[in-house]
Amino acid sequence: MDVATNSTTPTAVKPPRKGLFSPTNVRRWQNFKANRRGYWSLWLFLILFVLSLGAEFIANDRPILISYKGEILTPVFVDYPEEKFGGFLAQTDYRAQDIRDEINANGWMIWPPIHYSYQTANSNLPKGTSAPTAPFWLMSKEQRCSGYEKGVADPNCTLSNLNWLGTDDQARDVLARMIYGFRISVLFGLALTICSAVVGVAAGAIQGYFGGWTDLLLQRFIEIWSSMPVLYILLIIASVLPPGFFILLGILLLFSWVGLVGVVRAEFLRARNFEYVRAARALGVNNITIMYRHLLPNAMVATLTFVPFILSGSITTLTSLDFLGFGMPPGSPSLGEMIAQGKSNLQAPWLGLSAFFTMSIMLSLLIFIGEAVRDAFDPRKTFR
Repeated sequence: MDVATNSTTPTAVKPPRKGLFSPTNVRRWQNFKANRRGYWSLWLFLILFVLSLGAEFIANDRPILISYKGEILTPVFVDYPEEKFGGFLAQTDYRAQDIRDEINANGWMIWPPIHYSYQTANSNLPKGTSAPTAPFWLMSKEQRCSGYEKGVADPNCTLSNLNWLGTDDQARDVLARMIYGFRISVLFGLALTICSAVVGVAAGAIQGYFGGWTDLLLQRFIEIWSSMPVLYILLIIASVLPPGFFILLGILLLFSWVGLVGVVRAEFLRARNFEYVRAARALGVNNITIMYRHLLPNAMVATLTFVPFILSGSITTLTSLDFLGFGMPPGSPSLGEMIAQGKSNLQAPWLGLSAFFTMSIMLSLLIFIGEAVRDAFDPRKTFR
């Protein structure tokens, strides 16, 4: 008689996940998704931002792709001289009728949905009007096509050549400038937020970790630095230095990093005497490693909740400087410059309203995202 023996095989226990997909981060993501307004605001903001990154493929006065005499050309990336199409100018105007006829006779063109870039002036304004002109849907079909040679029968009087949000005081398409201006505002805000976070977190970490005279001297410096009239200093520096993206970024970085120092400093002061920090010191771990690997992750929890609000503040600051004339170089697509045009042209309300709604939607989405991030990192919801 065989006796069955029961053998138990030990099952392997999976180690807890670490890093990005740790249980804590999974719970935080669930808390973030629970805030439906912030969750959908994040997706909407990302969609708008990704679309704006490809602004040249949405609004441009150049074709995306050209097939000309058997050759494939990409004007959206390469500047082709006009002599390539039988002309003599150094730069090709693809909106010119003779160039369009030449290319269509020997190939084809694929245009973006909007045939205007941010600096393209509309040379076919409706007759009897002057810039700024109203959106085309406020005009009759005969009126909006009156600027073309054949009127309503002209093949160029299409939706892609009409101005959906009108033109500004230089006959430039408002919708195209809104798309490019949105991209510049978000990129500038992201760059300023990241740079400010790096400087502010580093300063706060040094203060909180070392304490003593280091903390005292840096705190006095920050108090003096933050008490200076920031707006007047920014206006003076911006009026002396030539305008530019990186110059403006450096000027605003001089003062924008101060806001994060207090939060990081408080976290480092609280955690520097914890048992695991003392144990790391006893084992001979250097200060930089302790600060970076052990204290910084805890401090970043409080820091990340401020990032969306810092981003919205950076965008607002750029818009304010552009409105005052101390921001981006003249001609750059700017929401602040569009608001200034609306102020100077009260008879053209589409200028101010377009910039206002663009800014309102952008900042509202960022605020909603910030509220969801705050809920995600709330310890009462994460560690319950």
